[in-house]
Amino acid sequence: MTTPPPQGNPFAQGQQQPYGQPQGQAPDPAQGGFPQAGQPGFPPPGAPVPPQQGRKLSFKTIKNIVIVLIIAGVAIGAYITSQDDANTAAVGDCMHRGSTDDNNPDLEVVDCGDARAQYKVLAKVEGNFSGLTAQTKCEAEAKDFQYSYTETNGSKSFLLCLKDK
Repeated sequence: MTTPPPQGNPFAQGQQQPYGQPQGQAPDPAQGGFPQAGQPGFPPPGAPVPPQQGRKLSFKTIKNIVIVLIIAGVAIGAYITSQDDANTAAVGDCMHRGSTDDNNPDLEVVDCGDARAQYKVLAKVEGNFSGLTAQTKCEAEAKDFQYSYTETNGSKSFLLCLKDK
């Protein structure tokens, strides 16, 4: 039994297909050929296009994120500065009253040498006090007090006994 001879001389010079290119198919489109449906590397007609890998943020998206962060920072800063300093006051501190509203005097701790200093803290007592009990407690804690300020805030409730500076 004999074997048939090979179909061409691999060492012959002439028209050869590029390395890795199957015989009988059109050349690679990157090399000037035309893609055909079903050719490896090309989806068949009507096939869904795969999504792109990695998503870049557009300038507009980044700008919107920065704007939101700035607005949030301003809002938080405004909230913090609008809060009174009564809860940070200690005995001996001087305070300024920022509002004429007796229900929310907006007390602020200031330097005792500041011209805005109006009151001096004589005593600070932790706990929940109201009206008469606040007066009684300040009389026991600071004999020459003139004003009492109470703040009820859950477990952080306290009483300040104040006098004019």
